[in-house]
Amino acid sequence: MALSIAFMGSPDFSVPALTALHNAGHKISAVYCQPPRPAGRGQKERPCPIDRIARQFGFPVFTPSTLNDHSTCQEFTDLNLDVAVVAAYGLIVPKAILQAPRLGCINIHASLLPRWRGAAPIQRAILANDSESGITIMQMDEGLDTGPTLLSDKVPIMPATTGETLHDTLSVLGSSLIVDALAGLQEKTITATPQPNEGITYAKKLDQTESLLDWQKSAKNLESQIRAFIPWPGSWFQYNGERIKVLAASQAENTGSPGTVVDNQLTIACGDGSLRPLKLQRPGKRAMTTKDFLHGCPIPAGTKLP
Repeated sequence: MALSIAFMGSPDFSVPALTALHNAGHKISAVYCQPPRPAGRGQKERPCPIDRIARQFGFPVFTPSTLNDHSTCQEFTDLNLDVAVVAAYGLIVPKAILQAPRLGCINIHASLLPRWRGAAPIQRAILANDSESGITIMQMDEGLDTGPTLLSDKVPIMPATTGETLHDTLSVLGSSLIVDALAGLQEKTITATPQPNEGITYAKKLDQTESLLDWQKSAKNLESQIRAFIPWPGSWFQYNGERIKVLAASQAENTGSPGTVVDNQLTIACGDGSLRPLKLQRPGKRAMTTKDFLHGCPIPAGTKLP
């Protein structure tokens, strides 16, 4: 049986889930997403990915800047929904809206709860050198990702996994699980399970100040940072007044004072081990291999990087 659904999401991560719910035959009664934001050189207002795809499907789109005012809550309640599905929406969902749909609000969260509650679970899992990540389908309550869980599934974090590739994998996985979760709720074959009190971690929002490579850290942690921060906020070091982005790197055994270039392949000593960049990018230039980069921007052995 088709459910009447409000979908609440904004970025690319949410698009497969909205598409899957539509393809499963559910009625998308409303789509809530972030308002258009200024973007690009001209700072022209640009709608978010969910806004664009929802209008292509012909779904009613709402873009309130807050859900806390009475008129917005009443408008939502008047939809007489079976359920709301939330996926990286970006606004706090108040109690009045959580309780309005018959089956409540169901969240697609990109971690294996209770590990990595919060804003940036994908990147924090890679940064922490976790061996796995996943999707949890959760019944929302007023806490920060604290509600009981309905379904979950795991994916491995491999040595080559980046923030971008894990994002895309979990986005597709979430779209499959949410369809299964709603079917289970309809058929009463799924019951909500409280999250354990052990293993709780918080994934704070990413900040650009984290993107500078700190050579006092271990090579392992810096290599994880580089992968985690693709595509944003990126990782970089400074040389001759330029921000040099590091897009890929490997660990090496060389040792030396942290920040010192120890050979002619741009291997850089760290607090533990050393880091060998494999792909770099200067401001306004294309990405290139380290060999090609050094042809145009030599950084000799013995250089001390800040």
